[in-house]
Amino acid sequence: MINWFYDYVLFFSKVFTIFIALIIILFFLKTKNVYFKQNKIKITDWGEYFKNRSLTLVNATRYKNDDIPVVWLIDFYGDRNASFTPILTELITSILSGAKNNDEVVLRLESCGGIIHSYGLAAAQLDRLRKASIKLTICVDKVAASGGYMLACCADKLFAAPFSMVGSIGVVAQVPNINRFLKKHDVDIEILTSGKHKRALTILGSNTNEDKVKFIKELKETHDLFKDYVFNRRPKIINPNKVSEGDIWYGMKAIKEGLIDKVITSEEYLELRSKKAKIFKLVFNKKLSFIDIISKKIKKSIARII
Repeated sequence: MINWFYDYVLFFSKVFTIFIALIIILFFLKTKNVYFKQNKIKITDWGEYFKNRSLTLVNATRYKNDDIPVVWLIDFYGDRNASFTPILTELITSILSGAKNNDEVVLRLESCGGIIHSYGLAAAQLDRLRKASIKLTICVDKVAASGGYMLACCADKLFAAPFSMVGSIGVVAQVPNINRFLKKHDVDIEILTSGKHKRALTILGSNTNEDKVKFIKELKETHDLFKDYVFNRRPKIINPNKVSEGDIWYGMKAIKEGLIDKVITSEEYLELRSKKAKIFKLVFNKKLSFIDIISKKIKKSIARII
């Protein structure tokens, strides 16, 4: 039994040592990379950037009959920070540079929402298609809630699978406070501001009723903006007050409330469109450096362990 425990500890120590060594090497390489590049200025011809995007799409469809529409298929996977937005921006820019007026963009959306200004930026990118008079169809197979539903409302046509979840038109904020814990251990926190409303609630300091009232007011203002955005783009919503309290609606019930336009899966819709249009899927392939690849693998390993 002792030998087994000794072998186990020895093995764990080796793995831990290798893990720490990789982190140190990665940190060193990144630091070195920043040191050598911090004084360099990179100049990019952004006009050529847009021209190259246009040529890419034109070359991809050069053999098609101009009377046959093209469906550009893209995906959006939303996390809390809507970190897919830069890729979405690249894809939208490419489409706008080469798509025709009779083309259509189909976005397969999956998101539980997140930070409102992050999703607001993503929605602004989709609105570029509306301004260019290019039809946007959004398909929700699993979930488009909160900020995800705000994105979904950018569509000219919004479809959802029978048991997909949509809605959650509301705003939530959670702010932990450890002020009593700090006081118990004789730790004083000084929070200095210039401007009465510089900060509302604080994690470390003491929150007053006035702070809470101000914070709730800001939440309500954000909620009102969210509702206005949705209802301006979804005039088919039957009872705005009923669906704007943060509730989730399944696809088969969402259509009765006007939250979506049709109950159908993305695969079924694309199959129908393929009979009358060419379908091209756009994927943005970002070149990763060796450091980025190692970093990504380490993050995945840590996630698996956790």
